Amino acid sequence: MNKLSKFGPYLVFVAALLWATDAPFRVYLTESLSSNFIVLAEHVVDTIIVLPILLMNWQEMKQLRARHWLAIIIIAIGGSALASIAFTQAFHYVNPSVAILLQKLQPLIVISLAATLLQEKLRSKFWLWAALAMAGAYLISFPGWVPRVFAGEVFNPNVVGVGFALIAVVLWGLSTVLGRYALGTISFKVMTSLRFILALVFLFILNLAQKTMPPLASVSATDWLFIAIIAVTSGVVSLFVYYRGLQYTKASVATLAELGFPLGAVIVNAIFLKATLQPWQLVGMAVLLYAVFQLSRVNVSDTISEPALSVAD
Repeated sequence: MNKLSKFGPYLVFVAALLWATDAPFRVYLTESLSSNFIVLAEHVVDTIIVLPILLMNWQEMKQLRARHWLAIIIIAIGGSALASIAFTQAFHYVNPSVAILLQKLQPLIVISLAATLLQEKLRSKFWLWAALAMAGAYLISFPGWVPRVFAGEVFNPNVVGVGFALIAVVLWGLSTVLGRYALGTISFKVMTSLRFILALVFLFILNLAQKTMPPLASVSATDWLFIAIIAVTSGVVSLFVYYRGLQYTKASVATLAELGFPLGAVIVNAIFLKATLQPWQLVGMAVLLYAVFQLSRVNVSDTISEPALSVAD
């Protein structure tokens, strides 16, 4: 067993924290740029970074069979491109609280797919810590116990926005499972690189087809700076960390470690929006961190098989 089976869930958790860092920048960008172009621009920056890495490890791609390519293409187009667009587009229609609430469905989707597609066996201890992790994430998101969207908060209840948020949740959940499958054949470096490069090709075609590419002169220096920040922090860096961890983590455990996202969102709000942390949020943080610790133990005891390729290490 590789020692990373113990630390894999923590790496996934850290990656989820990084995903939350882009919210203030993404909200700003949606005021003047289309969701399609924002995600395309992010992937241009990411591809510039990962292309040399892919070229140095191109021989790994010889190990990929048709089913592996299919999984990676679904991840690139679905998880990296369409899910990001849908999530960004949802900001145009609904309050962020709605997206946070709907995201709690992702573990249920991943656990179901992991059990059916990856044949992962889930023991009783897993369910105990899974419930605790989701409870902790819920308290972090809704310290008043009742979601604000059900407590009279004013927001635009547009079914289109909810639909976009659900699409993102399903595609990201599917990507977690397929990513775990593909990482049995290629390293996390190649997995991350292929995800960005294939998604870039799709996004370029999509922007041309929908004519969402703005005149480059209309994109301000601040826009480009924020795009670069998103691309690096919640993009290439977070995904390198994520796939390194996922390589030695069961998909069913990884999806619960991804609940670090609402924790990261609360921290970002506290720093950038001066939002005060509520007592129940602090309790939720402690509960979530403890649950992730216990899930890492479950991950080790379930004896994750090491990837077949030595280059994965």
